Amino acid sequence: MRVLGLDYGLKRLGVAVSDELGITAQSLLVIERKNEKKDLEAIARIIHEYHIEKIVIGYPLLLDGSKGIQCEKVDRYAERLSAEFNLPVIKWDETLSTWEADELMSEAGVKRRKRKKLVDKIAAGIMLQSYLDRLR
Repeated sequence: MRVLGLDYGLKRLGVAVSDELGITAQSLLVIERKNEKKDLEAIARIIHEYHIEKIVIGYPLLLDGSKGIQCEKVDRYAERLSAEFNLPVIKWDETLSTWEADELMSEAGVKRRKRKKLVDKIAAGIMLQSYLDRLR
């Protein structure tokens, strides 16, 4: 079963997909958000191309485990995705995934300007891999 991972942001959506067995996550791309219609069209293309059966969206809990204001936005977006694509949408704790992605790239010597362009898709991959690991 292929799973789509989304790192939700106001300006960008980081996208990752699992392999067909649902074991590994691969960071795929970043969708530069323009408007909801174009965002959903881009996601629909990915769902169709990769035969996605489930969506996992990063849920930005605070460090103490409580919900912040961003969680409300993700709740609304998750409901929209579920209604639009008729797929299960799982909200998964993404705490520190963006920080971890930035640190990994920094340690690998990726320049700051390039890290900014890649961080969302790397964070989506980290978050999705965390979900897949938990399933096993």
